Amino acid sequence: MRRRYPESWLMTDERLEDRLWPILLHMPPGSGVVFRHRATPPAERRALFQRVRRIARARRLLLLAVDPPLPGSVGIHGRVSGATSWPTHDRGEALAGVRANTKLLFVSPIFATRSHPGAAALGPIKARRIGQGLGVAMIAMGGMDARRWRRIRHLGFAGWAGIDAWPVGSSASIIDRQKRKAVPT
Repeated sequence: MRRRYPESWLMTDERLEDRLWPILLHMPPGSGVVFRHRATPPAERRALFQRVRRIARARRLLLLAVDPPLPGSVGIHGRVSGATSWPTHDRGEALAGVRANTKLLFVSPIFATRSHPGAAALGPIKARRIGQGLGVAMIAMGGMDARRWRRIRHLGFAGWAGIDAWPVGSSASIIDRQKRKAVPT
């Protein structure tokens, strides 16, 4: 039986700054977090990860970390053998991920994104073709948010990931906000 992975993912990085904490506290239980913070000095990165890990555990969030692995993560996100998730931008990278026995392909950029300014977006249809027929779940990433996820979920993606997509500053959970937007009042 195939393991079910989260539908919504937060990709952390230094851009989030102090917004990271309210985002983590309002993510729905069962969501995923990919801890990156690659530019953070190693000792500070480990301390930050431990704080994120405590919140993830309390909120029942699945926590992955980019290579090098950090103690307490459930798996690794990166282009290394045995990684739980694998970033991919084309079919060749997707095939490499399958050969490395990954469980999830993070396909990007679906739409234009601040992470890769000026990079051509794949678009949902081309992105779907990257991992189609490989037997690995695909997570849509790049310019994604809950609204765009609702538009493309029927294309066969197992979930979506974002950095800037997460609202902050409210006591409502992200799912509550998504439901309110979807239900006319």
